[in-house]
Amino acid sequence: MRNLILTRLALAIVTLFFVSVIVFAAVRFLPGDIAQQLLGQSATPENVAALRQQLGLDVPGYISYFDWLGGLFRGDLGQSIATGRSVSELISGRLANTLFLAGFTAIIAIPLGYIFGFLGALLKGTSFDRATNVIALSIISLPEYFVAYVLVVLLAVKTGWFPALSRVSPSMGFLDYAERLVLPSMSLGFVIIAYIMRVTKSSILNVLGEDYVQMAQMKGNSRFRVMFVHALPNALAPIINVTAINLAYLVVGVVIVETVFVYPGLGQLLVDSVAKRDMPVVQAVCLVFAGIYILVNATADILIVLSNPRLRHAK
Repeated sequence: MRNLILTRLALAIVTLFFVSVIVFAAVRFLPGDIAQQLLGQSATPENVAALRQQLGLDVPGYISYFDWLGGLFRGDLGQSIATGRSVSELISGRLANTLFLAGFTAIIAIPLGYIFGFLGALLKGTSFDRATNVIALSIISLPEYFVAYVLVVLLAVKTGWFPALSRVSPSMGFLDYAERLVLPSMSLGFVIIAYIMRVTKSSILNVLGEDYVQMAQMKGNSRFRVMFVHALPNALAPIINVTAINLAYLVVGVVIVETVFVYPGLGQLLVDSVAKRDMPVVQAVCLVFAGIYILVNATADILIVLSNPRLRHAK
């Protein structure tokens, strides 16, 4: 296990390095002169040259990259062009908001996905199974921004049960904060529940054909016990994998939902920074998203091996 963990961490670091190269190159080689676009067409050549020097655009790309990479190792993400504040300071508060939204959604959506998936396998062929399948496929087929706007119309505009905008501040109480998270959490959570439910159900049903499961059925065990005790533990690998993917989606896929509800998270910060051509912030946010996604997937690989004793030993 030690070798497995070290291998996964090494692969994660290598992957993150290549992602940093791609992010830096994509931002640096955007069409047009960034300095000219930031200052406007009326800027003097001297002002443009000064800003290019400030942004490191007057030196070769590989030198700028290694300067930026060195800053990352020192914990210095640079300064925002738009505000002049430290990028680390800008990201820290927004990251906490995004993680809170993701955690709030995951605590509710992931257990519901497991429960509905297990019940769908247990009650296969019933009206409950058919209804949940239709609802899940419908939700998966709809874009998340469409779901968000439908929820705003139904639960904010028509009924007034929840606020349409999710502006939050640290001074708010927990209940006020949670109230503003209901609609964005529902927008994200419906998709999570649908995906996890379908994978959980199909994984359990695939295992039911194994010899040891049929033997447990022949011994007179109830269908619930056979599925919960014998089938579910051996169906965990794909369930863990889809859970990890959806956890990563909750953190890195919030850009549209945060923009719709004006929620002050990393997704909203990324959209605002792209509009302002605030490249240091864009680079840092993209790298944070990539790091979270890689870390969650590496953790899922380790948990899959831990959940299956056969994978912990050489064949």
